[in-house]
Amino acid sequence: MAPCVVLKSSFLPLLHSQDGYSCSSSPLISIVSTSLLHNRKFSEHVVAAQGTTNSSGDSNIVRKIDHQFTRPLNFSGEKPSTPILDTINYPIHMKNLSIEELEKLADELREDIVYTVSKIGGHLSSSLGVAELTVALHHVFNTPEDKIIWDVGHQAYPHKILTGRRSRMHTIRQTFGLAGFPKREESPHDAFGAGHSSTSISAGLGMAVGRDLLRKHHHVISVIGDGAMTAGQAYEAMNNAGYLDSNLIIILNDNAQVSLPTATVDGPALPVGALSAALTRLQASRKFRELREVAKGMTKQMGSQTHEIAAKVDSYMRGMVGGSGFSLFEELGLYYIGPVDGHNVEEMVHILKKVKAMPAPGPVLIHLITEKGKGYAPALDAPDRMHGVVKFDPRTGKQTKTKSKKQSYTQYFAESLIAEAERDERIVAIHAAMGGGTGLNLFQKRFPDRCFDVGIAEQHAVTFAAGLATEGVKPFCAIYSSFLQRGYDQVVHDVDLQKLPVRFAMDRAGLVGADGPTHCGAFDTTFMACLPNMVVMAPSCEAELMHMVATAAAIDDRPSCFRYPRGNGVGSILPTNNKGIPLEVGKGRVLREGSRVAMLGYGTMVQNCLAAAQLLQAVGISTTVADARFCKPLDEGLIRQLAEEHEVLITVEEGSIGGFSSHVSHFLGLNGLLDGNLKWRPMILPDRYIDHGSQKDQIDAAGLTSTHIAITVLSLVGKGKECLLEQIVK
Repeated sequence: MAPCVVLKSSFLPLLHSQDGYSCSSSPLISIVSTSLLHNRKFSEHVVAAQGTTNSSGDSNIVRKIDHQFTRPLNFSGEKPSTPILDTINYPIHMKNLSIEELEKLADELREDIVYTVSKIGGHLSSSLGVAELTVALHHVFNTPEDKIIWDVGHQAYPHKILTGRRSRMHTIRQTFGLAGFPKREESPHDAFGAGHSSTSISAGLGMAVGRDLLRKHHHVISVIGDGAMTAGQAYEAMNNAGYLDSNLIIILNDNAQVSLPTATVDGPALPVGALSAALTRLQASRKFRELREVAKGMTKQMGSQTHEIAAKVDSYMRGMVGGSGFSLFEELGLYYIGPVDGHNVEEMVHILKKVKAMPAPGPVLIHLITEKGKGYAPALDAPDRMHGVVKFDPRTGKQTKTKSKKQSYTQYFAESLIAEAERDERIVAIHAAMGGGTGLNLFQKRFPDRCFDVGIAEQHAVTFAAGLATEGVKPFCAIYSSFLQRGYDQVVHDVDLQKLPVRFAMDRAGLVGADGPTHCGAFDTTFMACLPNMVVMAPSCEAELMHMVATAAAIDDRPSCFRYPRGNGVGSILPTNNKGIPLEVGKGRVLREGSRVAMLGYGTMVQNCLAAAQLLQAVGISTTVADARFCKPLDEGLIRQLAEEHEVLITVEEGSIGGFSSHVSHFLGLNGLLDGNLKWRPMILPDRYIDHGSQKDQIDAAGLTSTHIAITVLSLVGKGKECLLEQIVK
């Protein structure tokens, strides 16, 4: 009993464990407690960071960030003086800097980022919040040999600056410029691309296991935060990391955002979900780590037969040390260190060096408390509006937004959905941490009890919508096209297979400009139209979008979806009170009558077809332009008519191979319409990823401008493009 008394008096309350075993009833506990006196590897290497201490000796989270800086920062709009940053071309140049110099370097990074982004736009607040963390990481670790993964990738601006790309930061997100996210082809310091969220722990664990298999010895660090911890993949990866026990450092950048800060109409929204509250209650149980490390070492020494006993000891110690409030991360098998002030360079450098020096720590999670927008008052005051910005005045943070009489497709969608919901109380809206991006912040203001932000959790969003549909509710699930890819199994299995009337509003369809290929909505038509029960639509203009919202609301016996692009409408006449009229499902329309050539456009590419027809008219070619409206079901009568009455048929879409044109070709082939003299050509996105840049440049690179369409027609009717170029010059 003596060893148990030592253990009890030094570490644990006089309690029984949760499984009912007393201290005296387990001989292995006595062995562990005795061995503990001679083995404190973890506690000697890592000291839990600042916080108040309770009676049992555990650290409690205190979210207290110092707003004061040692020197005033220059956000005047003039190029700031950055004497230390000017000496840093690569991380190797940071190794001999003192703590004071590293702190100044973090300040200079902030000044440099605000100065650059104010001129070109980009992601701002997230990068400002990780200046100290980035400096500490690159001071302690040695990239590119050591691997740092940034998740979400929009936090990586300081990383890019410190890894040889400062001179090109003015090109970020521009055509032929730097990518807005980590990109492996761009730099060997970018270990893994991350435009979507919550992938870093999975990727990092794969790298760590690969390193071990190849007997390498570098470090792998996954930086996750700014909303990325809400997705299930992060927890799947942590669960597996705890089991595999490979050395992996996970840094949780906890800036109080477990949902992207896209705001409500009235300002920043509180983080959604229980995780936000849980992160403020986490405890750093150093004592449990000490006990567990001893038990882990003993298990390895005693052989595989001890696993079951060790598991019972593990459970026993959790109950005695942690009680009901024990850290979720420890439960998943990770050593938890924190909370740590994520703006204290000295503290972070100390902890990172200690963790780096440990020979076999297994997976370690370091919980950092940071402020999004740190150091820049406008970003601190409005982290929602300064998350992603256009050009702005660095003195005030006021953004320079171009005024237009035309609203965005996103806005038209939201207004139309509100109009439908005012007439049907069963209509609800769901988004995955993108209230501002999807326009549903407007819906939320009008119907606060009928709008659901589920966090960055697209899989959950889709199945949540399916559950709502089973109860007779009419869910509209608004998710970016590229983000819906993350919930595709749920679309297939939980929605389409069961023929549940969930409506998918797929924003950012097609090419998206500065966000580049990670956010490009190229594939939605392909992966949605292959589903047997799905109705698939695409509007040619904002008025058609409103009609398709009404159509989806009316479809109540199967799932449906509609896609619409980033950017503004074309100025079409809107329906009264933004209330669309349901379309006949599977019926397109002819917009322009011609005789020789037919163009069948899908979605907003119809506008390019109309412009191409104007060019062709100038060179004497009569052209029909039709708006398909539906990919599934196809308007077979319209397609047959176009094929039989014209010499040339062109299908045009802003989507990948396998989409609308593939469905048309399948119909044409099965019905013998390609057996005669018809010349049919599909115009789609090329079978490659198109880099970031302006949408205009991307459409040109894809070969889908009105000029490209017209030149394709000329090649089929035996005329050279020279005649068209002459008309363009005129």
